[in-house]
Parts: sequence; structure tokens; C-alpha cells
Amino acid sequence: MRLNALPLTLLLGLSPFAAQAQVHIGIQIGLPVAPRLEVISPGVSVVAGFDEEVFFNNGWYWCRRDDGWYRARSPRARFEWVEARRVPRYIVEVPRGHYRNWRRGDDRGVWMPPGQRKQMERREERREDRREERRQDRREDRREERRDDHREHHH
Repeated sequence: MRLNALPLTLLLGLSPFAAQAQVHIGIQIGLPVAPRLEVISPGVSVVAGFDEEVFFNNGWYWCRRDDGWYRARSPRARFEWVEARRVPRYIVEVPRGHYRNWRRGDDRGVWMPPGQRKQMERREERREDRREERRQDRREDRREERRDDHREHHH
């Protein structure tokens, strides 16, 4: 009876319940020791002029690849694969490739979440409307001053 129990014990010892294997997928990106970070949103920066999109947020460097997201605590560390749900939402929403080789002043500008750009555009329109109103008020003031000057000279 003991001979039959031995294969069963060996089989159970190799089962997935006995030991869980952990697989870590990591990549080396090759960032400089001190990459130049450009702030693109409060709390979020991007590595400027790099051939991959690498973001920095809350103490982590984040990199998007075709097979998912990777993160590392330092620029020279090995980037480990992470589930998309663990990536800050703001970074996930950035259109793929927008910040590749990006530099401040780039024509592409800073990406903003949907709605925020419209909000900024409306604010800028209101600001421009107020400027135009002030210009018109100054023109009217000058016209009135000229009329007053003209009346004083003729009386």
C-alpha cells in the first residue's frame, strides 16, 4: 500500500497548489542616469527627447510598449511589466506615440484629457472677449476726449 501512495505524493507535490511559480517580465530601456524631465501636467512628467514614451509619476518611470505597460523606480533599473489597471489613468489616456521624441515647444503641444482643452479654449475666448471690450472702451474714451477738446476750442 505504501508503494502506491508514493507516486500520488510526488504528483501532488508538483501540482500548482503546492508551489506557485512567479514569472517576472522585464525590459531594459536604456535611459540616461539623469533623464531630462518635462512637466506635462501637475505631477506627471515625460522624458524629453527619448525615442520611447517614458513618463514619470509618483516616484515611478512608466513605459508603454505593444505588449503592455512597464515601470521602474529609477531610470537605469530594469522595467517590470505591470497590469494596465495599475497604471495612472491620466498616463493611459495619453494618445500612443504623442510624447515619443518630444521636447517642450514641440508643435504637438501638451496633451490634455478630453474636456480640459475645451475648458481652456473657452477660458481663452472669454479672456480675448474682455480684451476686445477694453480696447473698444479706450477707443470710445479717446473719441469723447477729442469731442470735448473740440468743443472747448470753439467756445
